[in-house]
Amino acid sequence: MKGAGSMTSATTMTTALPAEYRERLIRLAREVSFEAGARLFEEGRRADRFWIVRTGTVALDLHVPGRHPAVIESLGHGELVGWSWHFPPYTWHLGAEAMSPVRAWEFDAETVRTICAEDPEFGRAIAVWVGRVVAQRLHASRIRLLDLYAPYGSGGLT
Repeated sequence: MKGAGSMTSATTMTTALPAEYRERLIRLAREVSFEAGARLFEEGRRADRFWIVRTGTVALDLHVPGRHPAVIESLGHGELVGWSWHFPPYTWHLGAEAMSPVRAWEFDAETVRTICAEDPEFGRAIAVWVGRVVAQRLHASRIRLLDLYAPYGSGGLT
């Protein structure tokens, strides 16, 4: 399951940030990898870092009591994994799991927030990017939850 097509491509780091800001952000990163099945984070826990996928696929999921987590969206190359680090109270709203071996850039959230505060133009670019990601994820979550839980035939056009 992929994000909503053109909306997803508009939220990749390459598309969303000017080259100078991408380069500045990447200088703050450390390279990490996750095996398939590794949990990157859990819903409700502290959001103290975020990632940009280099290779592989990460699934965002929602805890559903009494059921397996509902996969909301799958993220791939260039996509931001995690936005909760940008907004107080800095707790994850979803969970994330590597669906295949993943290589990613990992960022310390506090460091990035500090630089955003010190450089308002950089901070604005990051905030606009993260805001677009949040809007796209909200849309994807709504569509996925309707797919999973709406009564059959309730979403049709009349």
